[in-house]
Amino acid sequence: MFRLGGLLVALGLLLLVCLLSIAVGVESIPLGTVWDALVSGAVDYDSKVIVDLRLPRTLVGLAVGTALGLAGALMQALTRNPLADPGILGVNAGAACAVVFAVGFLGVTAPLSYVWFAFLGAAFASLVVYLLGFRGSTGPVRLALAGTAVSAVLGGLTSTVLVRDAATLEVVRLWQVGSLAGRDLSVVGQLAPFLVVGLVVALCMAAPLNALALGDELGSALGARIGLTRVLSGIAVILLCGTATAIAGPIGFVGLVVPHAVRIVSGPDQRWLMAYSMVAAPVLLVGADIVGRFIVRPGELEVGVMTAFLGAPLFIMLVRSRKRVRL
Repeated sequence: MFRLGGLLVALGLLLLVCLLSIAVGVESIPLGTVWDALVSGAVDYDSKVIVDLRLPRTLVGLAVGTALGLAGALMQALTRNPLADPGILGVNAGAACAVVFAVGFLGVTAPLSYVWFAFLGAAFASLVVYLLGFRGSTGPVRLALAGTAVSAVLGGLTSTVLVRDAATLEVVRLWQVGSLAGRDLSVVGQLAPFLVVGLVVALCMAAPLNALALGDELGSALGARIGLTRVLSGIAVILLCGTATAIAGPIGFVGLVVPHAVRIVSGPDQRWLMAYSMVAAPVLLVGADIVGRFIVRPGELEVGVMTAFLGAPLFIMLVRSRKRVRL
C-alpha cells in the first residue's frame, strides 16, 4: 500500500507539473484559463497559445521523459550497474552523432527520418560499449569508463561535423542541446509507435530482470531465458533512447538520476521501479523545462542544459547519502 500510495502522489505531482508547464511562459496564463482551454475548446488568444504551443511542448516532455526514465531503469537492471544511463553509456551520443551525420552528409531534415539514424547510432554505441565494458571484466566502473570513452569519441566526431558545416549546425543547433521547444504533436504522433513498442517490451522484461538480479544461474533456474531477456531489453533501450533523442535531442542525467531516486520508495522490484521511473522522469524533465523558462526570462535555457544543472547535484547527493546500490 505504501508503494501504491507513493505512485499516486507521483501521478498527482505529474499532473500539477503539466498544468504549470502549460501555464508558464513569456506571459503566464492563469490555471483556470488553462483548464477552460483544455476542456471547453475556447478560441481566444490565450487558448491558441495553449493548444498550439504549450500543450505540444508538454506532451513532448511527457513522452521523452517517460522513455528516458524507463530506459535508465532498464539499463541499470540489465547491466546490474547503478551507473548505467543512456548518456553515460554512450547511447545518446551514438544517436546524436548518427543524426548529425545524416543531416550533414545526406541532407536529412525531417524528425521522422532522424529516428532511423538515431536507432542506428544508439545500437552501434550500445554494442561497442558492451564489448569494451564486458571484455574480461564485468565491473560497473569499467563499463562506465567504456561509455565515457565512446561518448567522447562520438562527441568529437559530432563537433567536427558541426564546426565545419554551418548549415548543419543551424539545423541541429537547438536539437543537439536538447530542447522541447518547437516540436508539434505530429512529430510525437509519427514516432509514437516506436515509443509504444519500446514501452511494452521494457515492461514485459520486468519479471525476467527480477530473476536475473539473482545471478544468471539462479535466474535461469527460476525460468528466465537469459539470452532472450538481454536481447529484448537491448532492443527496448534502443527504441526508447533512439526515439527520445530523435524527438528532443540528447538529454542527459534523467535516466541516471530518476531510478536512483525512486528506488528509495520502490525498492529493487523492477515492476515498481519501472512504474515509478515512468512517472518521476517526466516530472523531472518537464519541471526542468519550467525552471529554464524563469532563469533568463523573457528568454529561456534549453531543457538539456537544465537537466545537467539539476541532475548532477541531485545525483551527487544521492550517491553521498546512500551506500552503494545493489540491484
